[in-house]
Amino acid sequence: MLFSSTASFVTAVGGKVRFPAAEQNSEPLTPCFCVFQPVIRAKVVGEREVDSGNDIYGNPIKRIQYEVKQIKMFKGPTQDIESVFTAPVSAVCGVTLDATGKKEYLISGKAEASGSMHVTLCDYIMPWDSLSTTQKKSLSQRYQMGCDCKIVRCPSLPCEISAPEECLWTDLMIEKQVHGRQANHYACVKRADGSCSWYRGVAPPKKEFLDAEDP
Repeated sequence: MLFSSTASFVTAVGGKVRFPAAEQNSEPLTPCFCVFQPVIRAKVVGEREVDSGNDIYGNPIKRIQYEVKQIKMFKGPTQDIESVFTAPVSAVCGVTLDATGKKEYLISGKAEASGSMHVTLCDYIMPWDSLSTTQKKSLSQRYQMGCDCKIVRCPSLPCEISAPEECLWTDLMIEKQVHGRQANHYACVKRADGSCSWYRGVAPPKKEFLDAEDP
C-alpha cells in the first residue's frame, strides 16, 4: 500500500469526503515509478461526477472525472492523457485534486480507455512543486535504472539488507518522516555487478559508480 490516510486531512467535496492526494504518500518515488503506468505531469482543469455503469443491483456507479492538461508523459502510452477518473469518496479510495487549473501534479495510476486513466489512494500522486529537483530529474531516466531493485524499510536499528539487490530505506526510522533525505535526494539504481545502491545527484550516475564493487 502506497498511501496512508488520516482523518486530519479529509476534504469535503459536495458533501462527500475524499483525501487530498498530497497527504497520502508513504513510500519513496523510486519503487512507485516502476509499478505504475501511466506516470504523467499534468494540470487539472476541470471536475465532474459521471456515471460508470451499474452495480449488480442496478444502482448507478459514480466516479469523479478530472479533465487534465498533460504537460509530460514519463511512462505510458503515446497518446496524451486527457481524463483522470477516481472514486467519489475516500471509503472506496477516491482521491481529491485541485481542479482550478492552478496546480500541477505528478500523477501515476492505471491506464483505461484511450486518453484516460484511473487513480486511487494506492497510487503515487504529488503536487509537482513539492518534488525535489532530484526527483523531477530522475523521472526521465534514473528511476528506470532501479526497477530491478527492491526498497527495504528499516523497521528498527540496527538494520541491514539481506540481498545485494536491495536498498535500505531509513527515512522513517531516522528522520521520522516519509519525505526525508533518501526519498527526496537519492535514487536506488542497479549497478553493473547486479547490486543496487542509493545514488545522489541530479546528473545521471557515472560509469565509475555503476562499476563499483561496494555499495
